[in-house]
Amino acid sequence: MAIVKYFIQIKDGLMIPDTNAPFDITTIDFSAMTNMAKLPQPALPPIKQATYKAGAQDFVVNEILDIDFANTGEHLWLHIQKSGMNTAYLAKLLAEWADIPLRDVGYSGLKDRQALTRQWFSLRLPKKQLPATTFAPSDIGDHETVAILVQHWHNKKLNRGTHRGNQFIITLRDIDFGSNDKSSIEQHLQVISARGVPNYFGPQRFGFDGNNNKEALRFFARPVTQKPIANKKSKRKSASREQNSMELSAARSLIFNEILAARVRGGSWDTGVDGEVFNLNGSGSIFTSATIDETLRVRLESGDIHPTGVLWGVGNDKVAGIAAQLEKDIVQRNPVLNQLAIGLTQRDIKAQRRALRLPVENLTWEWADEQTLILSFTLITGSFATSVLASLVQRLNTKD
Repeated sequence: MAIVKYFIQIKDGLMIPDTNAPFDITTIDFSAMTNMAKLPQPALPPIKQATYKAGAQDFVVNEILDIDFANTGEHLWLHIQKSGMNTAYLAKLLAEWADIPLRDVGYSGLKDRQALTRQWFSLRLPKKQLPATTFAPSDIGDHETVAILVQHWHNKKLNRGTHRGNQFIITLRDIDFGSNDKSSIEQHLQVISARGVPNYFGPQRFGFDGNNNKEALRFFARPVTQKPIANKKSKRKSASREQNSMELSAARSLIFNEILAARVRGGSWDTGVDGEVFNLNGSGSIFTSATIDETLRVRLESGDIHPTGVLWGVGNDKVAGIAAQLEKDIVQRNPVLNQLAIGLTQRDIKAQRRALRLPVENLTWEWADEQTLILSFTLITGSFATSVLASLVQRLNTKD
């Protein structure tokens, strides 16, 4: 039986282990905890039920990357269309084709496997020696496709997070309107376009049935074997942090989602509270405010700034007042979140802030027939199309 201990006592403002309060992680329903359909929305989604990802063409992702190519240098950039395979596997195929180490293959972001996606990769070829054969891997499945659309030489490797965002073209089929009609759905879409949606992390972050958080709890239950090494010139990450990055990310994402859910229930997810840390739209810039004045209200209403929630870790010292107390209360009241939070803190993960509101840019829609709706919109890097769909559809079915 997998038993871990959680943290509920407070000493000098810090949580400490309660050795008398173990719980069995096999009894925790991580699937329910990470089910987007159970997360609150500002308004009831108008579509009762719909099917998406009925085929790759029903979920199209176009990476938005603004770059002026040097047309020189040792990095060959490839714009690739794929379906039925994930980004990491395609990177492996490209490394084998070019006969280069996997570390010399660059890409900006991970894209869905069950989708038709177009994204950039870079290959470091020091002698600018192109592979002798056309890229046409033989060891791909019947439902996997891949094709190089465009290529350019450039003087830099493509690094993670370089792209500005992604355009999504999503087809919803077999729509069950419930008590609503097309008009009410379109009115709801207009609200989404103007107001945005809660910026939840999607189910991809949590793994099958939410198991990434189960693994995170098991990881945190083990002793911390290596402390971070202080160095003014460089910040060295421990091997355990690198090896468990997926679990660490899932832990932070689950805590964030629960904090955002509380803000949605309280109605402050897009209006802010005292002590808030705000994010400047379209950037990583943040600033604090002890109170919400009229100037901030106008900026919030226009979408120029957004309230933020914590990606849990050490150094969460910018938030204050009501906003800080809310985040602390959400974690301390939930044994699972508390365990995840203390595990992140013990491993010296640095706190960050994430916008609670997700702007939905360039949102358009059309009805292909009476029960088929095609959506097109753009989201910033690091956000999830499933957050938009969850605000529109109560129950999403897939055929993948």
